[in-house]
This record gives sequence, structure tokens and C-alpha cells, in this order.
Amino acid sequence: MSVRFLGAQVYEGGVFVKKDVLFPDAAPSREVSFSNCFILPGFADVHVHLREPGFSYKETIASGTRAAAHGGYTAVCAMPNLDPVPDALASLQPELRAIARDAVIPVFPYGALTRGERGAELADLAAMAPYVCGFSDDGRGVQDAGMMEAAMRECRRLGKLLAAHCEDNSLLRGGCIHDGPYAGAHSHRGICSESEWRQVERDLGLAEKTGCRYHVCHVSTKESVALVRAAKKRGADVSCETAPHYLVLTDEDLQEDGRFKMNPPVREKADRDALIEGVLDGTIDCIATDHAPHSREEKSRGLEKSLMGVVGLETAFPILYTKLVLPGVVPLEKIVELLSVRPRARFGLPETRDFSVFDMGCAYRIDPETFLSMGRATPFAGERVYGKNLLTVRAGKAVWCGAELADCFGGGI
Repeated sequence: MSVRFLGAQVYEGGVFVKKDVLFPDAAPSREVSFSNCFILPGFADVHVHLREPGFSYKETIASGTRAAAHGGYTAVCAMPNLDPVPDALASLQPELRAIARDAVIPVFPYGALTRGERGAELADLAAMAPYVCGFSDDGRGVQDAGMMEAAMRECRRLGKLLAAHCEDNSLLRGGCIHDGPYAGAHSHRGICSESEWRQVERDLGLAEKTGCRYHVCHVSTKESVALVRAAKKRGADVSCETAPHYLVLTDEDLQEDGRFKMNPPVREKADRDALIEGVLDGTIDCIATDHAPHSREEKSRGLEKSLMGVVGLETAFPILYTKLVLPGVVPLEKIVELLSVRPRARFGLPETRDFSVFDMGCAYRIDPETFLSMGRATPFAGERVYGKNLLTVRAGKAVWCGAELADCFGGGI
């Protein structure tokens, strides 16, 4: 069987051009036609948690990369909060072996910045450098400015990017959600915006001082956006990411449910609007999911006691397309740029001809029970969205294929 996408919109050179696209199999016998399809370059997520080794009851390399392919991703960067923490070549090896054995798309691991991600002693960055996409203590802010400066100087020497989880522990005060109207109305302890932007401010100064290639993870506040914008104007080698939930949700959308709890938390309308402005003006370089699966039990303890983190690999594009592109808030070209083009460029990921095929007219409801990820906690459960992935192709092979094309591509994975 062969498959022809009639009048498909193909992303080329930063724009979409209309083409009829044919994907033949080895022995085509008949043709199936689809219209209103977009051929998008394979997405690259620079911030995912695959949980293996150490926490395979939450997610595995196999399940996480299958979920990524389902979402249109053909490359992911895996965070280092694992067991063992990859803080030396020996402790990185179990993750590398699992990736080689089980990944269905390329996985580029991070190495930890400090031993055990405890912030007291530098990890063996030099030994890990050839095998990692960058270094991070994700999940924990490096509290000591001297330690962060030392880490930046070593990353600069090695030519590696430093990706920072910015969080000042002295300002957390046991909070679980944003310190805003919802927290006050429901008697929750709040997490103030300053806990993020204060450390962003510190790190940007250190990055300019050291010349380190610096990247801010999961930006959520208007102050952080303004600080990164100003640093870029000064010529600093800095970049940042945000996530779909920060671009489309505010604390007014919160419910007393663990699927609305993540770190940093979703914040106020002014923060969301500043993030959208940062996407439009180029301040924000990447849209990453911060895909962070937990077990059902760990996310069933309510808003205050559930663990922090939500899944996002299988919902990112349809949420962004439905909530931002269709209403005319952000152009589709910009969304694709931040999901695919700029993440690869910033993190030095290989350029490929990987692609995914989305039916933009297909409406459906997000059902976590259909996820390939082992995680189920998403604030978007039940949302009606547009943009269904029909096919993801990596290196000429279908790594995800929906039921519509199963006969053509062997069912994908």
C-alpha cells in the first residue's frame, strides 16, 4: 500500500508549502489519501524525565521514547535525577546501556553538575562530557553561588551547555502551588515567583562573567522572561525554555488534584502573557515538556501532598495548536520553530530529515489511558483538541503509526 497526503502542508525553510506527498512501502498495491495534513520536522524535547535507571516503576527508556514518538518527537534529552545519579562515567553507564538497548528514538542524556546533585562538590564533568548533551542538577537549584560559578567555568572549558533548574530554597517555605489568589482562597502555602527569578538573576550574572553557555529550564515568571531578554540584549550566550502548561494555564485553572501540581507551578495571567510575549519576540528559545511521570499512587494524594510533575510528550503539540495557534495567538511556524528547529540548534543535536504527520482537522479528547507513557497525570485530561499524529518517521523508519496507517507501515510501535 502507498499513502498519498493530498495538499499536505510541508514545513520547509521556516515556512509551510503545499504539496502532494507520497510515502510508498516496499511493494505498494493501493493508495489511501488524506487531506488537511501537515508534515512537521521531528520535534526535539530538551527536558524529559525517563526515570531509568532507578525509578522504572514510573517510566522506562522504552515507554518514554514510545510516548515521545507518539507525540511527534524524534529526539529527547534526558534529565539526570536518577539512581544512580550520573555524576561520573561509571554511574552514567547504566543509563547509556538502557538507551542503547531500549530507546526507539535518540536519547541524549544530561550529566549531573554536582555529586549526587547535592550541590557540594562538582561531578566528574570532563569524563562525562563526550557522552552527554549538557550538564544539570535538574530538580534542585544550586544554592551556592561559588559552586555554580565553578560549574560554569568547567562547562565553558569543556564546551558544554549548562541547563539550570533555578530555585532559591530559602524562599520556598514549604509551598506547593503559586503564591497567588488560588493558594490564598484554599489555604495552601504558596511558592513565590522570586524563588525562581532571583536565582535566574544570579546565574545570568555568573554566565556573563564566565562566558558559559547557559540555559534556563522551565521558565514560569514574567520577571525571568524580562531578565533573559535583557541578558540577550547585552550579548550573553543564554537561552531558556518554557512548557506548554505555563503557556496555556494560570493558577485560576487549578483544581484540588495532583495532576495540577508541577515545579515550578503554573502562575498568574500576567506571567502567562509574558511567556507568550517571550515566545513571539524570540526571548524563549524552546518549548520543552518537562515530562515527569509518577505512579498513580504518587499523584493521587491531592494538590498539596502529591509529588510534583506531569506528563507532556503526548499532549504538547495538540494543546499548543488548539490553545495558541487556532485562536491566532501564536503562528504555527513559531510553535514548530520552538519544538524542533531551535532546540536542535541550541543543544547541538544532529540535524535530520525526521518528520511527523499530523491531521490538523481531527478533533479528539485527551484520554490519559491511551498514553504510551506509564505516567497518566496531565492537567489536560478530557480537553478537546485538534491535531492528531498519524505517523512519526525517524531515519526512514516508522517509529509511531496510528491505526489509520497501520496497514501501510506495519502498525509502528
